Amino acid sequence: MSNKIILAGGSGFLGNALASFLSEKGYEVVILSRGASGKKPHARYVSWDGATAGEWTAEVEGCAAVVNFTGKSVNCIYTRKNKAEIMQSRLASVKVLTDAILACKNPPPVFIQAGSLAIFGDTRQLCDEEAPHGEGFSVEVCKRWEEAFFAVELPKTRKVLLRIGFVLGKNGGALEPLMKLATYNLGGTVGSGNQYISWLHIDDLNEMIFAAIQNDRLQGIYNATGPTPVTNREFMRTLRKVMNKGWAPPAPAPLVWLGAYLVMRTEPSLALTGRNCVPKKLLDAGFTFRYTDLEATLRDIYREQLNVSRHS
Repeated sequence: MSNKIILAGGSGFLGNALASFLSEKGYEVVILSRGASGKKPHARYVSWDGATAGEWTAEVEGCAAVVNFTGKSVNCIYTRKNKAEIMQSRLASVKVLTDAILACKNPPPVFIQAGSLAIFGDTRQLCDEEAPHGEGFSVEVCKRWEEAFFAVELPKTRKVLLRIGFVLGKNGGALEPLMKLATYNLGGTVGSGNQYISWLHIDDLNEMIFAAIQNDRLQGIYNATGPTPVTNREFMRTLRKVMNKGWAPPAPAPLVWLGAYLVMRTEPSLALTGRNCVPKKLLDAGFTFRYTDLEATLRDIYREQLNVSRHS
């Protein structure tokens, strides 16, 4: 078995962070991307379309793990076309990767799928892995995505699905637009402010994925989020404090709808809904979080970004 790890759709924020993390641990990282093939820092890029078999399938043979991040970004307006692409990009990548693993003489011992906490819908009730699922388009996507991932048995390959929360890290991801708003004194409460943000640090997410690769006792579905979710009101107040910003005007729901469609070109429900999730199964398995205090976490990320901008 080689030390090669395949990151399908790994050219975004999460994939690049994981590629750097795994490379530092001595792994060879191959990112399957729609872009051009070639060598970049921390990874070798191989071209694929996320839906059909091709030369990329040779990379799966004998690899140590496959991690699938593929899927059209949900950060868009939910037109009929975009909704179809959001659904199809997830289902197609799961199927073609499953087929590639089945065709291997030496299949990878683990297949890790990046899922979403959105399966729980918009809820303020505490959700562990056994909580009931919600309703709506995002929930339906998650349900069909998970069903597709577990539909076909892979006799020699363990499956782990991580329902990923709101990932915090420097220079990208979900935090970047919120920091920009706060910079311009627009980092107020969004909507009611009572919707929950189930957050985690990118370093903890990388450690979760690494644990899923290394620990053959980890199998099935896990909430990949931190143990201390907070409301939107508390999150934005803490972010303003860390960035030395005072009071900021709240953004009531009608204004969020208007701004989302006209300015951000995205779905307003992404900001107006939330979920209060905890990683019960990971904690039960003995996983230790480095980042559980929101203020300390945001302060650490903000300090890193300031240092980078000073030296760039």
